[in-house]
Amino acid sequence: MEITTTYVGTATVLLTIGELTILTDPVLDPAGSEYIGEVPVLGGTYKLRSTAGPALTADQLPAVDLILLSHDEHEDNLDLAGRALLPTATTVITTVSGASRLGGNAVGLAPWQSHEVTHGATRLKVTATPSRHGPEGIEPIMGDTVGFVLEAPDAQAAIYISGDTVYHDALDEIGRRFKIGTAFLHLGDAHFEVGGDTRFSMNSEEAVALARSLDAQSVVPIHYDSWEHFAERPEAISTAFADAGLDERLQWLVPGKPHPLTWPTLTA
Repeated sequence: MEITTTYVGTATVLLTIGELTILTDPVLDPAGSEYIGEVPVLGGTYKLRSTAGPALTADQLPAVDLILLSHDEHEDNLDLAGRALLPTATTVITTVSGASRLGGNAVGLAPWQSHEVTHGATRLKVTATPSRHGPEGIEPIMGDTVGFVLEAPDAQAAIYISGDTVYHDALDEIGRRFKIGTAFLHLGDAHFEVGGDTRFSMNSEEAVALARSLDAQSVVPIHYDSWEHFAERPEAISTAFADAGLDERLQWLVPGKPHPLTWPTLTA
């Protein structure tokens, strides 16, 4: 089965798996877009400002069968143009709480729940995985998030998409349940002034630890650029994987350019 992936920017990836077209966390507004959010629990606000636009705009994307949305509450995972795209997809899979807000074509999954998607001759099983958008107990502030594992019938290995999460013990169960071929990891070491030293997404050291836990054959960094609140640059990711002896597993995508996955992830 042919698999092509195109990095659009932030956590937005276009995946073509057989006859199925998938888009993750659609962020499609132009560079310089700003968003202000309230954090009543912390007594302040946060600002999100993009520094680069998407490699493909909404009107340059093909028709999408499936949108995988890690969460719907932050604009660096779902902005205005991305939100407008949701109703055009056949199915949107997201958190249970997110599906209740979005309605329509949205399907909510709790961790370890699955949903099958079919288009033409291509059938895919999507399983939700744990995801936590910061330290333990952060959910009332940051909301629910979810990751995804994608499996095809009789496949040798699966695709994992982490969603916005820090590395925590619950993620170790993924490697015990699934053989992961390619892991798309949300990185960036996200920080906000209102949160102080709190980290809201993985840094490079956590990415190395999770790659080892998953025993992923290929690791694709995403969610590391294009926003002011991302504290860690790509060079740090490359250095961490090289120091860990895992640099050969790291696969960087050129934004806007289709890439075949280097690991035969869903090839039976």
